[in-house]
Amino acid sequence: MSNLFENILKLNSFSEEKMFSLSYTRTVFRKVIWLRYILRNASVLAFSLIVNLSLFAQSKEDDKNQIIEERIEYLSESDEDSDADYTTIFDQLSHYFDKPLNLNRVRLDELESLGLLSSIQINNLLLHIEKNGKLMTLEELQTIEGFDLITIKRVLPFVRLSTDVNTAQLSFSELLKNGDNQLVLRAEKVLEQKKGYSPVTDSALAASPNSRYLGNDLRIFSRYRYKYGNHVSIGITAEKDPGEEFFTGTQKNGFDFYSGHIFLRNRGKFKQIAIGDYQAQFGQGLTYWSGRAFGKGADIQMIKRTGLGLKPYSSVDETLFLRGGGFAFEVGKIETTVFYSYNKIDGNVIQQDTTGLQQAEIEAINQEGLSISSLQQTGFHRTTNELEDKDAITQQQMGGHLAYKTRSLNVGLTGIYSSIDANFNPNLQPYSQFRNSESNQSKIGVDYNWVYRNFNFFGEATKSINAGNAFVSGALITLDPRLTLAVLYRKFDRDFQPISSVAISEGSVNENETGLYTGIVSKLSKSFTLSGYYDQFTFGWLKFGVDAPSKGHQFIAQLNFKPSKKMEMYVRVRQRLRDKNTRADTDAIDYLVEEKQTNYRFNYTYQITEAFRLKGRVELSNYDLSESPFETGYLIYQDVVFKAKSTPLSFSFRYAIFDTKSFNSRIYAFENDVLYSFSIPAYSNRGTRTYLTARYQFRKGIDLWVRYAITYYENLDVIGSGLEEIQGNHKSDVKIQIRYSF
Repeated sequence: MSNLFENILKLNSFSEEKMFSLSYTRTVFRKVIWLRYILRNASVLAFSLIVNLSLFAQSKEDDKNQIIEERIEYLSESDEDSDADYTTIFDQLSHYFDKPLNLNRVRLDELESLGLLSSIQINNLLLHIEKNGKLMTLEELQTIEGFDLITIKRVLPFVRLSTDVNTAQLSFSELLKNGDNQLVLRAEKVLEQKKGYSPVTDSALAASPNSRYLGNDLRIFSRYRYKYGNHVSIGITAEKDPGEEFFTGTQKNGFDFYSGHIFLRNRGKFKQIAIGDYQAQFGQGLTYWSGRAFGKGADIQMIKRTGLGLKPYSSVDETLFLRGGGFAFEVGKIETTVFYSYNKIDGNVIQQDTTGLQQAEIEAINQEGLSISSLQQTGFHRTTNELEDKDAITQQQMGGHLAYKTRSLNVGLTGIYSSIDANFNPNLQPYSQFRNSESNQSKIGVDYNWVYRNFNFFGEATKSINAGNAFVSGALITLDPRLTLAVLYRKFDRDFQPISSVAISEGSVNENETGLYTGIVSKLSKSFTLSGYYDQFTFGWLKFGVDAPSKGHQFIAQLNFKPSKKMEMYVRVRQRLRDKNTRADTDAIDYLVEEKQTNYRFNYTYQITEAFRLKGRVELSNYDLSESPFETGYLIYQDVVFKAKSTPLSFSFRYAIFDTKSFNSRIYAFENDVLYSFSIPAYSNRGTRTYLTARYQFRKGIDLWVRYAITYYENLDVIGSGLEEIQGNHKSDVKIQIRYSF
């Protein structure tokens, strides 16, 4: 109240001395001040009820699901990985949905971890609270610069207001009494028989041991997790992939992959303590970032990374994590993070041919130690060959991050050292000759993030020890509440050696690239919003499938239209143009031609009733590679989503038809799946796809999910290839999951 009192004095151009010299008593004076405050903010208070009704017209959980769906689609457009696990990325968002952030006692890093507000909005919110004291109502967010109704509606499911102290008392009895436990069990399988599981004689298998998978075709997932607010997280995750053995053969311990963690936050001077499996993410992801990150998409805010330091790991991706321990502590405005990882990882072992060699020569080869040609990242251990590469080498990583942090300025220094206990002998090609061929790597980098008024400047510069450099720098600029601009410049040397780098780029690896990205979001009116970006890039050296320096561009233009609270739609054009080797039959050296893919999309969402929602999409894809036949494709789908408060049953149904000439003109689309599972298939060839995902809540704390999906192909008699081959024109899969919360 005292902060608010002082602010109102300033607004009225009175000093405290003059005011207190008046004959009014302190009590009367406060009443006058509060009256003036109410009158000045009458417009806010008058329609707060209307705003409240409009903001909560749609259920909080629907808002949460829509936000996650949008962001997964952003990831899929840049990742193009239909089997990716995004659990860790959305872990904090799901947590804050169950345990909303108290805006009156929120920390800067907590607002950043929410991932829904820009640095400018976060700075304005904290500055408002500093000047005026605690927020009185959530409607007061409208008085903060940069917070429009769309922003407020987006964050409402994840925030609250309270004057509670909210300090964790980590006594054993408190942890038992108020902690949240969750157990998730899931099984899934493809119903049609794949070649890898088909019958085979013992003699045939002995002659070709890699011609069949060793295990059955079930994928089994199990996860237990304990959480106490945002202060404590303890969990263990286990998974068996299809084809891997289970409590037999080479997997007598059950699951092929186990992951566990203990994670503490905000314990005195210690901001983070990680034990077991975790991730470390700093700056703009150029020096070091373990895990996935957002790429280029319709939301231009995504071009900026927000490194949150250490994070607990609960996904089943078997490569994108650290195993060991780390901690972060802060003293004043200085924050220090230190971490170490010792992890067994897969590698393509180079088998030495010792036929005809003398014993001394064989011993000399053995003394040289194990040699690998590359690191394996699939996580599959289904055949004899795959098992030979499992946990073949040990990777050690150690590093640290030193940062100076204030509300508006963050400057950090990151160092990382990585080594493997094997000789690294990659099969280097002309395009990859500058890549690392040593068993040890080191990098050091500096990152910054500065908010000045309506400008947010950010970037990172990194040096590979004994190799090249990399640099990224950008800005988000709010020129007006209705207009935001973005710009990002990047330059990665051809001999820059990324260890775990995920900075914004066109290539899959941060190397051999220079680019300039510009984006815009313009709120044309109450109903229309225009957004998009244009990214131009060049590659100064060769690339895989590109035998000369090359260039290209990518852009998205999207127009959103929301005529009412129940209806929302958008149209989008997305194009990517890059140089590529010609496919023309020629004995001459390959020359470059343009490869262009353009997608046109119309998407709509309509809330029929409180319980029923319709979602639909029409997307066209054009693929043009010079001197090759022009390809077209389309995807049309209709979703029906049912969720009613009066019944424990909810479901999502889709019917889709698609037709693409080949995989080149494929179209990706997000599908609703069971909790903690993600489905983003590539629709290609010609056919139909249908799925039904249903959830039934038996009682509070016990939920059952069932999902069935089937795809029919009109132009195929065989689906897939190799051991994944299915004889026939259809493929179906089923998932069953149960969650027990207590």
